[in-house]
Amino acid sequence: MNYAVILAGGSGKRLWPLSREKRPKQVLKLLDGETLLRRCFDRLKTMFDARNIIVLTNAGYIDVVSENLTELVMDNIIAEPAVRDTAGAIGLISTVLSKYDSNATIAVVTADQIIQPDEVFQQAINDALSFVNKNPEKMVTFGVKPTFASTTLGYIKCSNAQEVPGCKNQIYSVDAFREKPDETTAKQYLEDGNYFWNSGLFVWKAKTILANLQKFLPEATEPLAKIRAAWDTPTQQEVLKEWFLKLPKISIDFAVMEKAENIHAIKLDCTWLDMGSFAALADVINSDKNNNVVVAEKSELLDCKNDIIVTEDKGHLIAAIGLENVIIAHSPDATFVCPINQMHRIKELLENIKQNKEGEYL
Repeated sequence: MNYAVILAGGSGKRLWPLSREKRPKQVLKLLDGETLLRRCFDRLKTMFDARNIIVLTNAGYIDVVSENLTELVMDNIIAEPAVRDTAGAIGLISTVLSKYDSNATIAVVTADQIIQPDEVFQQAINDALSFVNKNPEKMVTFGVKPTFASTTLGYIKCSNAQEVPGCKNQIYSVDAFREKPDETTAKQYLEDGNYFWNSGLFVWKAKTILANLQKFLPEATEPLAKIRAAWDTPTQQEVLKEWFLKLPKISIDFAVMEKAENIHAIKLDCTWLDMGSFAALADVINSDKNNNVVVAEKSELLDCKNDIIVTEDKGHLIAAIGLENVIIAHSPDATFVCPINQMHRIKELLENIKQNKEGEYL
């Protein structure tokens, strides 16, 4: 059977103070009053039975995820007791699903991406599901056609595009995964034409990714076996808390994808955006005549240019004079003001807040 798994564990520090430790970026209402998580779920619900859509999130986010996706039963929201990156998360859900469905096929998506139009994404996922169900030893990732030489995204090198019966998209062979490049290398990738941005989306059989985890990350084998044995028993949570912590903290790319064989790709020729910072809003929200991106019900800007203004507080007015290339992000108990070109220092700021304000505003 086919399943969709939404990874919704990231906190989104670069969207502070709107995103917090107990209120992650995927439940912020920044897109016409909708959340990233809601949009992600809506993209999937026409393709999968709601009973087969599962959200994997941090233990502290269970309530906000449930409030955002009211049609999802609580058993379909699985809490990770600690952060163990994507290899641990994928190992966990693959272990759980394979216990009840030995032939489970999983589409892994993330909650913090903007993908438009939905139809391109849906066709690509359907093609990948069809391909994997006919070729269970193979794994599929999705490459995004790059529009500029990004140094903040990973890349996949693809070749040998083939037409496959039953698939509208061509299926590529993946030659290599490349980490975030420097500017010169990124320009070479763009000119080459065979490199796509690594979307972090996957389709595979649960048993196939588990076999690869066992091969390339053997230290995960015992913890996952213990979790599998205890799942749906009275000791489930106790065992999960004990053994999930013993999983290595590593991404699925580093753990498996950079080493495994039989990896293929489908090109996503669409608008794709990893919603990792306020600056990303400029790519999805129309700006005003002075190129200001405003996500606020009430604002008054005088001689302001190229600014990003954000608040979810409908009753709060943000007013500014003469600002240029500045971010203003307002929340009920904290306001963040920063030149756009200094956004990379936000983690440094948050570390200072953690030390000097005892984490009160995090």
